[in-house]
Amino acid sequence: MRENEKSGAEREKRLKAARRLVIKVGTSTVTGAEGELCTARMEPIVRSISSLMKGGRQVVLVSSGAVGLGRGWLGLHRSRLSDMVTKQACAAVGQSLLMDAYKDLFSTWGVKIAQVLLTEEDFTNWRRYSNLRQTMEKLLGFGVLPIVNENDTVSTAELESIGPETRTAAFSDNDRLAALVMSGLEAEALVLLTNVDGLLQQKTADGKSKIISLVEEITPELKALASGPSASGRGGMRTKLEAAEIAMNCGGTAVIANGQTEGVLDRVFAGETIGTAFLPVKRMKGKRRWIAYAADVRGRVVVDPGAYRALTQGKASLLASGIIRIETHFASADVVSIVDGAGREFARGIANCDSSEAARVLGMKESDGGKRGTVSSCVLVTRDNIVLLNKS
Repeated sequence: MRENEKSGAEREKRLKAARRLVIKVGTSTVTGAEGELCTARMEPIVRSISSLMKGGRQVVLVSSGAVGLGRGWLGLHRSRLSDMVTKQACAAVGQSLLMDAYKDLFSTWGVKIAQVLLTEEDFTNWRRYSNLRQTMEKLLGFGVLPIVNENDTVSTAELESIGPETRTAAFSDNDRLAALVMSGLEAEALVLLTNVDGLLQQKTADGKSKIISLVEEITPELKALASGPSASGRGGMRTKLEAAEIAMNCGGTAVIANGQTEGVLDRVFAGETIGTAFLPVKRMKGKRRWIAYAADVRGRVVVDPGAYRALTQGKASLLASGIIRIETHFASADVVSIVDGAGREFARGIANCDSSEAARVLGMKESDGGKRGTVSSCVLVTRDNIVLLNKS
């Protein structure tokens, strides 16, 4: 069997066997042109989700569409929302419409639903992250379908653009939110339903594009194929690739497919070659997944070449003696970004002390003429709380 055939067989095996699934539907799938719920697209998806649950699989649905529905209900669908408060007002109106629609649609199939509205802090705070997982586990145990969305009425992480000067956000769109839910619940599969058939290769001379059916590594060249936000949504292919990468690094299989394709979910989980599938590359466990993807990065420290080698080539902790400088403030137990002398982030970890204490120890090293002996025993981040990042 050739390598690509092996990979295709692996895709089929994993998707057929997946028991816990996260399915995300985008605004372009949920809503129509006038900001109304598109029942023609959503009824088949609801039917398929219900069938998957009846077949013994656990499903979490991450759904966009609240702002679009609210905009349509308020008669603002023909004008582009220009201010944050208007978007939040539309979300407040639209979220109830969205859940009412889902209640009606799923009740036809005897499926009970639960609304789960999340903010960034539910992921960036370890205790809240753990509580969220316990609640979701209980809902799934009850046979309930959790329907997840960001609480746009109080949180602006998804509605606003995340600029380069802001701190790292846990999520800024529902694609990444879906991937973080998958990570937290250790789901085996993530399906992102959108309005395109998958990740497309660059157009050829005749103007045609071919779908990339299988991805085993997300490279810079692959990221270059992704476009920006879609007209109706806030994500686009770039954020879907980011979500797929999280899924791959958490040991899961991700699929990007067209929500308008007939029987799309049934075909995906039958192992059919549809859309673009992303195969897992490793399985990062528990708190390490949280550090790498969900945690809010508060601080930034620059390390010397010796510390870089000790962290990347060995199993060392980050000692104060290996720090060149502290660039941003952080508190004890915050997640900090660890960068090399060129400013490239290669790891993240949970700090054992705050930046003031770290700076005091760093000052001791500098006053000692650079000798490491006086501060060598001061551990800023222990090895168990360090995650190396694979930056493509």
